[in-house]
Amino acid sequence: MRLKTELPDLTEKQFQAQVRELAELFGWKVACHWKSLHSPKGWPDLQVLKGTRLLVIECKTEKGQPSPEQCEWLELLEQVPGVEAYLLRPSDLDEVTRILR
Repeated sequence: MRLKTELPDLTEKQFQAQVRELAELFGWKVACHWKSLHSPKGWPDLQVLKGTRLLVIECKTEKGQPSPEQCEWLELLEQVPGVEAYLLRPSDLDEVTRILR
């Protein structure tokens, strides 16, 4: 018998909530914009801060593709010293946990 190891299909909003809860559990401060109306187009979903580390995170579903603007922001932000930029999906949950520990 083979065990099913697939993750349930999560929406981007559900996955973002999981990442946010996990970050807060590990003592990070989390900021996000509920509406992108006043944010630059493509700005990452979450900004996560703890000590001297600043993470910017774009959350996607397993099949979701980042927009060109999202890719541009992540590329620009990862060039800033001390900033870690990530594009994460539900299948990355173990990696998310490792990053936030």
